[in-house]
Amino acid sequence: MIECDNIVKTYKTVAGETTVLKGVSFTIKDGEFLAVMGPSGSGKSTLMHILGCLDTPTSGVYLLDGRDVSKMSDDKLADVRKDKIGFVFQAFNLLPRATVLRNVALPLVYEGISREEREKRARIELKNAGLDESHFYHLSNQLSGGQMQRVAIARALVNKPSLILADEPTGNLDTKTGEIVLDTFQKLNEKHKRTIVLITHERYVAEHADRIIHIRDGIIVEDERNLKKRLVSAG
Repeated sequence: MIECDNIVKTYKTVAGETTVLKGVSFTIKDGEFLAVMGPSGSGKSTLMHILGCLDTPTSGVYLLDGRDVSKMSDDKLADVRKDKIGFVFQAFNLLPRATVLRNVALPLVYEGISREEREKRARIELKNAGLDESHFYHLSNQLSGGQMQRVAIARALVNKPSLILADEPTGNLDTKTGEIVLDTFQKLNEKHKRTIVLITHERYVAEHADRIIHIRDGIIVEDERNLKKRLVSAG
């Protein structure tokens, strides 16, 4: 699904040039659950922006589903984001006075999909994200943090993207609620075969993934299979 070959990202400022990514290379297979882990300033957020087609590399090649998106125009990048990628952020970014169903169905409005089909698909993805049907007509500001994040996950799924990018999705949640949200990602990956890339600075969050890439100072310093998760699954 994803091939990154020698990705470099340099920003120009008044003070000069700063290279944030320094030749990053890796692949992600279809249906894989990967965590990108690193401290603040490591380059993980810049990498996420490139993977999410929110930015382009200064040099190197980024292939998504076989298409070279590293040199695309802004308009083409917007089309790729709309058709291929679902985003889940630390801030839930929901419309506070809209119902849960409306929040999830909103991306489909711009596709010209009928109201009946929009609601049908929103219901399916809300159930996949683990939200109880009794909450579908609540306003988003009437929900708990964990419930709002599951609504955000459903919204990310409703366009049937091939890739889900989750940027610090538990950052605004307490540990117990965060575990529930992370379990939701695991079920989406294991049961529904969704490809997920999870960006985090927390080891315990990364350990929900099958594979962990460690990034520091713009360089991948380790790429490991999560043996701990395998042992738990086997047990």
